[in-house]
Amino acid sequence: MRENAAPLIGITTYLEPARWGVWVREAALLPASYLRAVERAGGVPVLVPPMAGLRGLDALVGGLDGIILAGGGDLDPDLYGAERHEATGPPQPRRDRFELALLRAAVDADLPFLAICRGMQILNVARGGALIQHLPEAVDHQGHAPGPGVVGSHAVRISAAGAIGKILGDAVEVPTYHHQAVSRLGKGLVAVGWADDQVVEAVELQGHRFGLGVQWHPEEGDDLRLFEALVAEAAACRSSGR
Repeated sequence: MRENAAPLIGITTYLEPARWGVWVREAALLPASYLRAVERAGGVPVLVPPMAGLRGLDALVGGLDGIILAGGGDLDPDLYGAERHEATGPPQPRRDRFELALLRAAVDADLPFLAICRGMQILNVARGGALIQHLPEAVDHQGHAPGPGVVGSHAVRISAAGAIGKILGDAVEVPTYHHQAVSRLGKGLVAVGWADDQVVEAVELQGHRFGLGVQWHPEEGDDLRLFEALVAEAAACRSSGR
């Protein structure tokens, strides 16, 4: 029935208090820039909020053609065996637990995924890696997150040999907003992109049909190539029956 339909791309969401109309309620939230990027790239966006239970993960992954792990707050440092830094945000145990499980299920199913900012950190921690908790202390500048709610921009050098290099070339200017980053790479991950200060900005999961992570926010710019590549691979994945 869906052979010729646009691929379904799941996008993880926040779970936060929000206000609309007369209501203030807990809500599944996602910047609309993610939805627009997927639509413009030819996919159908599907919101995937953190689930309290994980029994439906296999059905969820089986019903999607690709996944985007979206940006958001800091992961709990307990997940990678670190003491909490004073600049690390409050824990989000439900979202952390769900997205780690979702990522692992996607890897097991060989489902195409694109991990963005927090998503790349989820990918790294899920594979046994660790994070720098506050970049300004490590690199001595604020260039990766110029100020609260201010998206910055910087250059990224990319390895031409990897999948991201084939999509974007050997250099790209990216929208950026993050104060944490990869310190120790997780198992099976290869660094393929770096900022001028040597912060890892892109990774790829070896042996996966399309498992890419970027530390920047492509949804905040006009460059749709990563989303187009994900949608194309998701369509091919569905056609092949995985």
